[in-house]
Amino acid sequence: MTAVPATAAAAANRHVGSIAIIGVLFFIIGFFTWINGPLITFVKLAFDLDEVKAFFVVFVFYISYFVLALPASLVLKRTGLKKGLALSLFVMAVGAALFGELSTQRVYAGALTGLFVIGGGLALLQTAVNPYISILGPIESAAQRIALMGICNKIAGMLAPLLIGSLVLHGIGDLATQVSAADAATKATLLNEFAAKIHTPYLVMAAVLVVVAIAILFSSLPEIKPSDANAERVDGAAGGKGSVFQFPHLWLGVLCLFVYVGVEVLAGDAIGTYGNGFGLPLDETKFFTSFTLGAMLLGYLSGLVAIPRFISQERYLSVSAVLGIVFALCAFLTKGYVSVGFVAALGFANAMMWPAIFPLAIKGLGRFTETGSALLIMGIAGGAIIPQLFAVLKQHHDFQLVFVTLAVPCYLYILFFALRGHRVGKAKQA
Repeated sequence: MTAVPATAAAAANRHVGSIAIIGVLFFIIGFFTWINGPLITFVKLAFDLDEVKAFFVVFVFYISYFVLALPASLVLKRTGLKKGLALSLFVMAVGAALFGELSTQRVYAGALTGLFVIGGGLALLQTAVNPYISILGPIESAAQRIALMGICNKIAGMLAPLLIGSLVLHGIGDLATQVSAADAATKATLLNEFAAKIHTPYLVMAAVLVVVAIAILFSSLPEIKPSDANAERVDGAAGGKGSVFQFPHLWLGVLCLFVYVGVEVLAGDAIGTYGNGFGLPLDETKFFTSFTLGAMLLGYLSGLVAIPRFISQERYLSVSAVLGIVFALCAFLTKGYVSVGFVAALGFANAMMWPAIFPLAIKGLGRFTETGSALLIMGIAGGAIIPQLFAVLKQHHDFQLVFVTLAVPCYLYILFFALRGHRVGKAKQA
């Protein structure tokens, strides 16, 4: 009589333990993703760059997903989930060490290489971890589980700008004034000293990543084959499909993630630059990314409570898209801190988009789940393209007009995917 409950309790404990481990990984993803906002401010001064070149921080980081997501899926097929996760953390540790060392030497190309390597490690990590959490339970409630992971992600995202702002960017406004008034020799000395502040934090991050990677290898995290789990939950819908190109809802989902990540990064990493457009001081704008992440945290808590108890993940996605349009227009129609506040509020609108888009896009892929997940991760490249367009276009046009012109069409497409795009081709499968 006691054997069944004991077995059930052990299984439940393993399930909770797996979610906790994945939560740590989402924390790491969030920390290294949302540190890019203050890094734009850091490299602009440390390397004496204009805005367009400073935004290469975001471009290089996110383009690595596009380049490396499919190779990452091949690596995972050879290594399995647990070894693949550990390998991704080791790769990120190498990238963090490179960035810290070469930033200290003020070699910008080398620093960008470090960020590309970090992004490559994250591409491997995300290609594994997102389908894993999506199929750890019923895919209809996957948005709820991803929302829980998103809370871990966004808490890390709030802490990252605060940490770098306090340890590295403290007093940056006064330093920028000193640099602009200094002669060449003094300027070089000031910038060398400033750049060196990034060294220790990034070496510590690299060490932490190595420790977590080793812990993953010896953890109780079970192996799950995404293709088998996803196929079971859709009654073998992919059974008769011979190619991933026969799933139009997947490809529409890839584009949806592309535009979503673009506006997410625009609201998170570019908000400091947006605030600078109103002449707000650097010592304030360096923390603005944390405001967007705080709004995203509230959005995740809202989604965690509402989905699927009160609203489906696709309906919540459509509501979020409408909110994104409203907040973007309000940002355009206001000025100063109020406008920045509406940009930060986009974090609330954006919060539940990834948790809803990803499971809707991979639903029914069966044996193509790993490849489909890699293609979706490639969509993260939107975070490279759309913010870079903002940095370039604002050199020639009003920055608020550029922001709203980029954001609103993205939210309109997300609304389309929520209402219709995720169902395209499903009737034929049925």
